[in-house]
Amino acid sequence: MKLGTRLRSVALFEQLGPGLVTGAADDDPSGIATYSQAGAQFGFHLLWTMVLTYPLMAAIQLVSAHIGRVTGYGLAKNMGELLPRGLVTSLVVLLFIANTINIGADLAAMGDGAELVLGGGAHLFTLLFAVASLLLQLFVPYRRYANFLKWITLTLLAYVALLFMVDLKWSAVLSGLVIPRIDGRQAIITLVAIFGTTISPYLFFWQSAQEVEEVIQDPNAEPLVEAPWQARREFRRMRIDTFAGMAVSNIVALCIMIGTAATLNAAGHSGIGTAADAAKALEPVAGRFAFLLFALGIIGTGLLAVPVLAGSAAYAIGESRGWKCGLEHKPWEAVGFYTIIGLATLLGVGIDWSPLNPIKALFYSAVINGFVAVPIMAAMMLVVARGRAMGKFVARTRLLVLGWLATAIMGAAALAMVIMQ
Repeated sequence: MKLGTRLRSVALFEQLGPGLVTGAADDDPSGIATYSQAGAQFGFHLLWTMVLTYPLMAAIQLVSAHIGRVTGYGLAKNMGELLPRGLVTSLVVLLFIANTINIGADLAAMGDGAELVLGGGAHLFTLLFAVASLLLQLFVPYRRYANFLKWITLTLLAYVALLFMVDLKWSAVLSGLVIPRIDGRQAIITLVAIFGTTISPYLFFWQSAQEVEEVIQDPNAEPLVEAPWQARREFRRMRIDTFAGMAVSNIVALCIMIGTAATLNAAGHSGIGTAADAAKALEPVAGRFAFLLFALGIIGTGLLAVPVLAGSAAYAIGESRGWKCGLEHKPWEAVGFYTIIGLATLLGVGIDWSPLNPIKALFYSAVINGFVAVPIMAAMMLVVARGRAMGKFVARTRLLVLGWLATAIMGAAALAMVIMQ
């Protein structure tokens, strides 16, 4: 690669931030399990879901970023200006419960992945990952920590590399991408799970809060309602960041679905319960190296997702209660905020050590997320179209249409979940 091209690539990567981390965190170990199940059970038939969800996911995350950057406040604060306090409190408490369950499932998957690669006890690895994640959030300065999260996103390349190690029928891949197929009730359930794990409430709160953090950290930045001359540059940056981050999310999800379809589904291994199950099943089918890539990817994505899950819960609860929030603060400066981060992480560890089945826990987490996402998304769309909050930066028609479409589809998915139960 020429020096000029390399420098441009580095400069582009430096522009990416909240959107990239948010998109990459969407491919957490529980998401990997969902995408692996889709590929193992239905082959290439559900690949089209990633094509459909990309513009919807990008739109709703861009709404989240706009709210944070324009107003200088996170989602919970802005929702509190629009919705009854009791409703906002209920939503953020449900978000905390869903995130805690998700943290527990992700930590358990990371422990299982480490055990597969290194041997030893999965519970011990789970505890070590939880402590490491917590210490990083507590004591590493925000700028360094944000860069750490950004570089961890490179672990997702493990799933892209997987495609170069399996035999693919590209005609079947292309057919799966462009022809929607739903084969029976179980496919509908998997479809709902894909929507739930791809468009998740914790991502909304995280990206909005990180835009606020970027304003606080940059001495030359101000909320756009107070510094409209910065808008053109910042909106361009947010578009690039968000579109790139959501593209990373969906491309990696596609790679997981294609890889498991070409190996596990082709070999008749459809009984995948967790991401670790998928890694174990890959070894006899695709070889030791493919197995190692998949297992190490689980650990890397978990290291990224666990702090995002804990942090988004803390931002949501802290903002709704009027607490001092932000990773730029020391723990003793924002006690309530960091208490929520610690509580969510430790309760997640407790779930791993409890007799609660992690797959059932994830199901209940998906149900909660499915229902919580709809009113949160609706509130976001009302805020971003509201001149009182956004000033002259209310969302344009195209973004409003895509955002409301995403909200309607998530509502339909939640309704389908109820009907099928």
